[in-house]
Amino acid sequence: MRVDRFDYTLPIELIAQTPAPQREQARLLVPSVGASPTSQSLALADGSKYPSRSLAAAAEPTGHFVADLPSLIAPRSVVVLNDTRVLAARILGSKEGTGGKAEVFLVRRLGNDAGESAATFERWSVLGRASKALRRGTRILKDSLVIEFEGEAKGGLFEVRLSTRDGSPVDEARRKAGQVPLPPYIRRHLDAEDASRYQTVFARTEGAVAAPTAGLHLTRALISQLESRGCEVVTCTLHVGLGTFQPVTVSDLDDHPMHSESFVVSQTVADAIARARERGSPVVAVGTTVVRALESAQDPSRAGHVLPSSGETRILIQPGYQFSIVDRLVTNFHLPKSTLLALVCAFAGTEQVLAAYAAAVKERYRFFSYGDAMLLDRLRGTV
Repeated sequence: MRVDRFDYTLPIELIAQTPAPQREQARLLVPSVGASPTSQSLALADGSKYPSRSLAAAAEPTGHFVADLPSLIAPRSVVVLNDTRVLAARILGSKEGTGGKAEVFLVRRLGNDAGESAATFERWSVLGRASKALRRGTRILKDSLVIEFEGEAKGGLFEVRLSTRDGSPVDEARRKAGQVPLPPYIRRHLDAEDASRYQTVFARTEGAVAAPTAGLHLTRALISQLESRGCEVVTCTLHVGLGTFQPVTVSDLDDHPMHSESFVVSQTVADAIARARERGSPVVAVGTTVVRALESAQDPSRAGHVLPSSGETRILIQPGYQFSIVDRLVTNFHLPKSTLLALVCAFAGTEQVLAAYAAAVKERYRFFSYGDAMLLDRLRGTV
């Protein structure tokens, strides 16, 4: 499908440079119709119906706040979060010997060689830059951390070996030496608040280089409110990769080399979704990363169900894709001509989504990672 179908005009001043003062104070756009929320039915992924707000007719969206989610998500829904934790991936150090400045960006953890203790050594694929070319044997120092370049990896990445000069645990030294990387469209220096605000409150499994941004809006109190209304809140893992910032440079999405991201969907998630199907309740994904994980784990023998799964996914979702698992979606606003915007258009309909984006621009919503959010229902047969 042509990439220019997913384009829109965004005033640069609407790109959020800081988060909302409080997580749940972010605005929440809900495309809606004039009828009451229970007057139409949402078709669930397994073919059953659940009374819900329908997006099928064009209408002005309604404005809420993320704090309103407990009243907008039906009781007994299954709400799935992504518990990935953002790495302190950006390390600013100096070259051993010359003292020249160098920057290393951790991309993915690699397996150690036989006999190497994980407490003493770590191997990573990284991006790196310095005033002079980085070569095999170059050593970058930051506090007690030593980053030794061992060779080039695929796609312009390097393979490096991490150790410490004082024998301290390498994972502790890495976390101390690194910074949480902000997206390139946030044009300011990292501040003390970013270390916490660019992580979800439920972040647990380290491995992402960017945050699952829809989850940044949730607080523990908000999650407790959802649970008190009978919702099952469960977590999967998808480590957001460097490819999330990879621009689409082709004219047709079918020609785009989709990046790979590792994911885990547990038995707990599979069981919760099975219970939702039994009682006819929606599955609500908080973020496109959750959509990618759940749709990658779908059970081919049972519509609307997932299998416990782990591995790598390169799933590319664009209009025409038939969703199997996710019924509702909480998501931030995405970049023009991006694979994530294509996913959202596939989910809720291109016309409806772009109309909602236009309304968001008109109403001065804040966009991208630290911006506001939307709550969408899945539509069938809509491109």
